[in-house]
Amino acid sequence: MAKRHSFLASNSDLDCNEAETKQTDCRTHRKGTIMVKRTRETGSPVWNNAARGAFLCACLLLFSLTVTGCRTVGPGTISRDRFDYTSAISDSWKRQMLLNLVKLRYLDAPVFLDVSSIITQYSLEASVNARMSWDEFLPGESQALGATGRYMDRPTITYSPLTGEQFTRSLLTPIPPGSIFSLVQAGWPIDRIFVVCVQSINGIDNRAGTTAFSREANPDFYRLISGLRRMQQSGGVGMRVERRGDKLDTIMFFERPSNEQAREDSAMIKQLLGIASDANEFALAYGRLPKSPGELAVLSRSIMEILLEMSTHVDVPQTDLVQGRVMPVLAQSTDAPADVTNIIQVRCSEDKPTDAYVSAKYRDRWFWIDDRDPRSKGMLTFLMILFSLTETGGPGGAPLVTIPAG
Repeated sequence: MAKRHSFLASNSDLDCNEAETKQTDCRTHRKGTIMVKRTRETGSPVWNNAARGAFLCACLLLFSLTVTGCRTVGPGTISRDRFDYTSAISDSWKRQMLLNLVKLRYLDAPVFLDVSSIITQYSLEASVNARMSWDEFLPGESQALGATGRYMDRPTITYSPLTGEQFTRSLLTPIPPGSIFSLVQAGWPIDRIFVVCVQSINGIDNRAGTTAFSREANPDFYRLISGLRRMQQSGGVGMRVERRGDKLDTIMFFERPSNEQAREDSAMIKQLLGIASDANEFALAYGRLPKSPGELAVLSRSIMEILLEMSTHVDVPQTDLVQGRVMPVLAQSTDAPADVTNIIQVRCSEDKPTDAYVSAKYRDRWFWIDDRDPRSKGMLTFLMILFSLTETGGPGGAPLVTIPAG
């Protein structure tokens, strides 16, 4: 440090003052009347402050390099974005399916919108600047540090309305009987699949709750699907696909009964279907009545018929029925088993539900499925799987709607 000494002669003690830019140290050496005053200037030079500023600048530069150079943004976002977008698409898909069931109940046209693509762009930019100046001989110093950063997440989501001739034809085409039994082979309960997807089997009619085909089910239909369900649980029902000439035939067969209950169920099913008691294999065909004794005729429903039938299970306010805003539906028969007829229940309330598996608002009311209703939750999932089997007509059939979401 630069030092300045002044020697003052006095008979009294020295007064020591601290100025704005000085700090004075006073030491008194009494040798007669000679006193020494030593003053240290704090503004010249400023090596301690300069070192401190350089250290802060270096830390800031190191941080900037660590953020922008040593680590990239992309890999860390994959696990987060994949599950976030999957959950969002799943929730919106469930809400769309529920809303379309409600709209069909109110005789409104359903609309299906597909998420065609999701493109997410990330940008991370950072910069740092530093400026310092000092003078070794003159008091005073100046320092300036600065840093800027910018992070951007700009997703672009493309929506595609499901329209066109191919999509409409797919909605109105009955499900092939082989596809229905493939669902049975995959483990879905055969009784619920038949209640939802089959209108009749070998002339035994299922219930129809829609206005155009409103009728009660044949009592033998419930006996038939109950026996098939017990045989499915015991492993007595199977299927295979055989090539006969230029086409593939789906064959349904019964295993050899393993107990008395299975023998009784097998005999009852064959009797109801009008099949010979010694026959154990049946070729599946689409239609109301079989052409030959070894054929099982299944009159299946289309996706649109299934959606219309499921919409009859939507609860509506009594005032809407009285005012004619919705059409009345056929009430469930008391003879029908509740575990296969009450396959889905969509509730209605004026307030938003607090414990809903999925909910949608329509006409200032909330329609929802209770999260504690596993049967309804499973049926909505089943409808979504069936709908995913429809042909969408390809990407060129409908206009695309691209929305920057960032």
